[in-house]
Amino acid sequence: MNDPPLWTPSDERVASSAMANYLAWLASAGGLAFPSYEEAWRWSVADLDAFWASIWDYFEVFAHRPYERVLGSSSMPGAAWFPGATLNYAEHALARRGGAPAVVAASEAGTLATLSRDELAAQVAAAAGALRSLGVGRGDRVAAYLPNITEAVVAFLATASLGAVWSACAPEFGTRSVVDRFRQIEPTILVACDGYRYGGRDHDRRAEVAEIRRQLPSLQAVVGVPVLGSWSAGDAVVDWGSLPGSARGGEPAFEPVAFDHPLWILYSSGTTGAPKAIVQGHGGILLEHLKALALHMDLGEGDRFFWFTTTGWMMWNLLVGGLLVGSTVVLYDGSPAYPDLGALWRLSEATGITYFGASAPYLTACLKAGLRPGTTFDLSAVRSLGSTGAPLPAEGFRWVYEAVHPDLALGSVSGGTDVCTAFVGSCPLLPVHAGEIQCRMLGAAVEAFDPGGHPLVGSVGELVVTEPMPSMPTGFWNDPGQHRYRESYFETYPGVWRHGDWITITERGSCIISGRSDATLNRGGVRMGTAEFYAVVEDLAEVADSLVVDTGGLDQAGELLLFVVPARGVVADADLCARIRDRLRIQLSPRHVPDRILAVAAIPRTLNGKKVEVPVRRILMGMAPPSVFSADALANPEALTSLIEAALR
Repeated sequence: MNDPPLWTPSDERVASSAMANYLAWLASAGGLAFPSYEEAWRWSVADLDAFWASIWDYFEVFAHRPYERVLGSSSMPGAAWFPGATLNYAEHALARRGGAPAVVAASEAGTLATLSRDELAAQVAAAAGALRSLGVGRGDRVAAYLPNITEAVVAFLATASLGAVWSACAPEFGTRSVVDRFRQIEPTILVACDGYRYGGRDHDRRAEVAEIRRQLPSLQAVVGVPVLGSWSAGDAVVDWGSLPGSARGGEPAFEPVAFDHPLWILYSSGTTGAPKAIVQGHGGILLEHLKALALHMDLGEGDRFFWFTTTGWMMWNLLVGGLLVGSTVVLYDGSPAYPDLGALWRLSEATGITYFGASAPYLTACLKAGLRPGTTFDLSAVRSLGSTGAPLPAEGFRWVYEAVHPDLALGSVSGGTDVCTAFVGSCPLLPVHAGEIQCRMLGAAVEAFDPGGHPLVGSVGELVVTEPMPSMPTGFWNDPGQHRYRESYFETYPGVWRHGDWITITERGSCIISGRSDATLNRGGVRMGTAEFYAVVEDLAEVADSLVVDTGGLDQAGELLLFVVPARGVVADADLCARIRDRLRIQLSPRHVPDRILAVAAIPRTLNGKKVEVPVRRILMGMAPPSVFSADALANPEALTSLIEAALR
């Protein structure tokens, strides 16, 4: 714990941060002075009423009807936040007007389009009028099958302004994957693209849209967005631009809804069962995103906020939330590796991005490819860099400061679709240490629990949240008695949210995520998260990717299997396998030397890029593949098949 930080914020940066301003406001307005961030965090989770009321007041949340109290019930599940209040998320996202850019949309072909705040509001008003003309009203579900384009942002805000409920899948999702999700929520309208462009190729999705429509009898209309310009009369879609009311524009109207009224429905990955339809409310998301984006990510007026994502990942929802704090939202539609891995850095230079967000695997790929984007591109505008989707290894942290920029805030964060935010993340007041997430975020009562439910410091434990958060799901859609919801988070520790990750909370208050707790490597009683394993194996230049599983159960030992994807031009021969084993023996423990190392062409990943560990483990332990995963939930299902075949040879 004596390692020096990779970066420490300057006094000027600390003083100008929204977090410092908020803490000064607390001291001035409420007489609450906290000499350290850690003490402010402890107050925020000990006095939930005062903390969340302060977020409401500090950000001047506008309610059509005021709340009666902050927390009607603090039980989990079932916490009742701000009863009596009515508001609308879209009203806050569109609160700012003028000619300043609200959205910058880029494509891999190099096109750029900008919408001002006034133009965005007018387009949302027009789209809301169009949806209203199709019969959409409060509580109706509007489903989207769209890439990360301006029309997706407009359609979402229009839906929210009406008090209707948004739900999206990216167009690379297969038909079954889309239907498995949307069938649960019975949408009234589907807003769909005719196709998308990725990796330099056009992908026509009209046949998929027709099949989705056939399998969703609740649909009253399909609204077609011409991404490729290939819609025809035979496709039987309503053209996005010719809808009744779509040309009116003007000022949008906002339907006041209850604090917990559904804003959107997100989905779990669906790799281990039917995707969970996760419902989150207008008010909970509004408060959480104001807190996370402004205070922790230090975003505000003048910032250009980018995160590489698709509409099917919760990071898209967080990205659009940049509008809440006055930032310009930068969208990118296409492959992050086309025409090369420099695509996103090139975008950053072209658009003046100030907050650059990507997945940890993308940053690791840049490292392995030897990229030095800070030298190749002008990244002088970038003040902050975000990483999520998987733990960023210590070497990835060092690469950012060596190859991107020596003076930026690197915010490694971890949370989930379940809450559409991070539990642990960045703080502009704190230094950055290699391999560590800076802090537990305000209002997130995160602990590391041992099996008996006792908090740990300095040791690995289950990531739990002991107090409710406003963005926790109001429930799952069509889940009578909240059975699946309770089963998913509250069975292990009653009344406490168990997230399913391993976490270490260090003595200085930083956090280390070690992987999924249901994918633990437990060898001879020595328990280890998979992230630690990957950090050692993938640090080898000869290894492009890897996946490790332990097939042992509670009462029996199993095999420890390591699957590796050799780097281009490398053969996974006996010498490479011996070096991998030696590194693991020395850097982890002799008990974590794999029983077998198997070379494969690719590691199976979800559509959002996460390694598929649990389904592999369950199949190798004897479960039938159809009961374990849905092929449509994977980006490369053939990789899973090949990996299993390699293990069973």
